[in-house]
Amino acid sequence: MSFSPKEILHFVEENDVKFIRLTFCDVSGSLKNIAIMPNELEHAFTSGIPFDASYFGEDCSDLLLVPDISTLSVLPWRPKSGRVVRFFCSLKNPDGSDYSGDMRSDLTEYINSLRLDGFSCKMGTKCEFYLFELDAEGAPTKIPHDHGSYLDVAPLDKCENPRREICLSLEEMGLSPKSSCHKHGPGQNEIEFRENEPVTAADDMVHYKTVVKSIAAQNGLFASFMPLPLSGEHGSALNISLSVKKNGEFIFGSSQEEMSFEGKCFISGVLRRIPEMTAFLNSTTNSYKRLGKGFAPRYVNWSFENRGQLIRIPMVSGGAPRIEIRSADACCNPYVAFKLILAAGMEGIRSGDCSLLDGTRKQKGSSGAEFAPLPSSLKEASDLARSSSFVCQVLPEEIRKSFFARVDEELSGYDAAPDKELFEEETYFKST
Repeated sequence: MSFSPKEILHFVEENDVKFIRLTFCDVSGSLKNIAIMPNELEHAFTSGIPFDASYFGEDCSDLLLVPDISTLSVLPWRPKSGRVVRFFCSLKNPDGSDYSGDMRSDLTEYINSLRLDGFSCKMGTKCEFYLFELDAEGAPTKIPHDHGSYLDVAPLDKCENPRREICLSLEEMGLSPKSSCHKHGPGQNEIEFRENEPVTAADDMVHYKTVVKSIAAQNGLFASFMPLPLSGEHGSALNISLSVKKNGEFIFGSSQEEMSFEGKCFISGVLRRIPEMTAFLNSTTNSYKRLGKGFAPRYVNWSFENRGQLIRIPMVSGGAPRIEIRSADACCNPYVAFKLILAAGMEGIRSGDCSLLDGTRKQKGSSGAEFAPLPSSLKEASDLARSSSFVCQVLPEEIRKSFFARVDEELSGYDAAPDKELFEEETYFKST
């Protein structure tokens, strides 16, 4: 949407808006916000709203939140009288210069640079979550809301109504849900988004988690995006779809014959760099308990046919040819994850090397032992990321520094915990 500040101020006045949430995403992918009153909005547009940013690290003091006008959205679950709206914001230094740790602005700049080279891309997400019951005091339990399975319908699927409300709320906010269904685990659900410009797709993913949790709470339930909340059940994935055009022509195809040379090189680039970026796609200790279980990938491979691979190239009828990266989970920061995936693919195109596309294909029924495995722990993944010249080149120092500081803190807590499962439940179950 394209509005002027004057039009936004008029909208706020005419629609009885009483609270404006200025939102941004932290390095963990969690949505943060400051709520301002309507009479502060004009100042936010012109000068930004200051806040204490020491949360980001010792070297960071105050920063400014500057609303992105195009991201105005009304929160439909809030009262119609005294409405609440939200904006995604850019992070600025007190002197008005760009903050180098602003992941959303960093992705925006990268996408703009791709356009100068003739590339355009769209990204979409399919994100799974569990719905759990609350106890008598209103605290979350690990009792699933139902015992349904893949694509079940009511009455086995008791999550049908909450999913419906979530999708309607997303639509009302201007987000773009495409489909929803019950997944393999008891109380497990998935909502798929239409592909969109990468920054918008990342915005949608960040806010999607908040919408799911808010609607679940209104239904007396608790939603968790923890990668593997129930031992022995299917984990929750974030599948990232991607379509790319070069000078207006799609580079991917539904068969090797239809795939352009640049498309093959792009996929090879992602396969080559995926171990080094895994810490950013799977950023919790719990993430690695999901990989290799159920349909979650374990090896660096790809396929047209099999849904258990790292990269799947789906058959497309009438839509944009695309690929799906299947290893990520919802605990990642989508702005960082999207940039790393795109940068790895573009590196592959620049290298002109598509050899990994042939060398890492896994057919149905093959053992997988001949393929390189993904990292098996957050420690292994973070060590690969720290030593990666690719990661160092793609992500600004401020982002890397914040991310690795958080990883070190969680690894330290995990290593010191006498009960590892209890540590993960307290750290991830309620907060993701």
